[in-house]
Amino acid sequence: MKKLFYTVANLFRTIPTLLVLLSLNKNARGIIRREFCYWAKLTRMPGQGLGAFSMLLSQFKEYRNLLHQRIRTVGGGKLRAGFVKLLYPGVKSLFILTQNIGECLFIQHGYATTISADAIGDYCWINQQVTIGYDIDNPNRPRLGNGVRVCAGAKVIGDISLGDNAIVGANAVVVKDVAQNAVVGGIPARQISTNESHRLYPPAE
Repeated sequence: MKKLFYTVANLFRTIPTLLVLLSLNKNARGIIRREFCYWAKLTRMPGQGLGAFSMLLSQFKEYRNLLHQRIRTVGGGKLRAGFVKLLYPGVKSLFILTQNIGECLFIQHGYATTISADAIGDYCWINQQVTIGYDIDNPNRPRLGNGVRVCAGAKVIGDISLGDNAIVGANAVVVKDVAQNAVVGGIPARQISTNESHRLYPPAE
């Protein structure tokens, strides 16, 4: 019943959004479809059809921001992204300033978050009040590997790399490279453990 309600109530803006997505190239459609299925799984949407898509767009504004970015950078252009943004506005304080983003990025509670990296791998997870970006002395930005998780309030700054499945703890400040599977925390961040059981990449079947 809930899925039916969201489907019917949002047809006026979900259908035009779908038409925009269908106008994209095959590669862009594939990325957006896989990302939607991943978000639907993590947010426990009922199914992966039109109703679930409408519910996801209605309930998770962070997903809207990511969808705008995908349309704009993967093949749709600013005009189509702007049209979808009018239908489904995103989180105003979430800024995705990264062009090179791998598949299935998940943004949980994305308010007051700036994502400005040189590259982000597949299946990364970013929480609220996170800043990823430049330092004062270097124009190069961080590079996140696959399956990297950046927890609430963390800062990842400068020309550094985070290895696959690294975890940045809440409120940590990372200014140096982080090894694969390392868990870091503190100010400045240092390794405090190894990620043995919370690896996002490769995704579980």
